[in-house]
Amino acid sequence: MLDVDPTGLGLEFGGSAVVGGVLGFATKQIAKVLAIIVGVELMAFRYLESQEIVTVDWSRLSAGLLKTGDRAQEGVHWLVSALSMVSVGAGFASGFLIGYHRG
Repeated sequence: MLDVDPTGLGLEFGGSAVVGGVLGFATKQIAKVLAIIVGVELMAFRYLESQEIVTVDWSRLSAGLLKTGDRAQEGVHWLVSALSMVSVGAGFASGFLIGYHRG
């Protein structure tokens, strides 16, 4: 017979939900700041290129972004195994989504 402690299970779920919520909120805030930085950088590159101060190889720049996207797919296996722990994984994931949505 499987011995399940509901109190311990609830503490694991609740604790991981709180941690997930904090990380989700922080992730969204960091993503906003990074988006602003990247946008300002691209505007600066366009301005400097229009003034013929700098020459930017845009096709080479976008090719680097595509390679990064391919590498991101390699990490999926790690994520699947990390979320295989149901109580911690479900709590963290729900807390992360709530924190990300609220951020």
